[in-house]
Amino acid sequence: MAKLTAEMKEAFGKMKIFPVATATKDGIPNVVPIGGVVLVSDDVLWIVDNFMNKSLENLKSNPHIALYVWGPEIKGCFQVKGHATIKTSGREFDEMKAMINKKNPMLPARSLIIMKITDVFACLPGQDAGKKLL
Repeated sequence: MAKLTAEMKEAFGKMKIFPVATATKDGIPNVVPIGGVVLVSDDVLWIVDNFMNKSLENLKSNPHIALYVWGPEIKGCFQVKGHATIKTSGREFDEMKAMINKKNPMLPARSLIIMKITDVFACLPGQDAGKKLL
């Protein structure tokens, strides 16, 4: 389990779209842009499934998931890896659905992906590229 630093948490707040990567059980990768990513604690992210198809199928057979945080307003770049749990009911799902529907009632919020952060790596080019940060 890895807990994000204050600087990393600040960077999350500046991101609008996150590249989220999953893979099939056989390792075939898939990456999609996701706007519904919420940092709920130092080591847990909520990812909203509005229109996931391949990603959701991938997570059902292979719970490994990754995303990166980088942009013009963000100092540095880091990749976050973790394990996903899919929720389609319960308190957390209901809370996420209400939050999303308040922002945009047209979004379906079909399921909630709960990502438990396990590792964080540097992803800027240079000598420290790929270095484990947490």
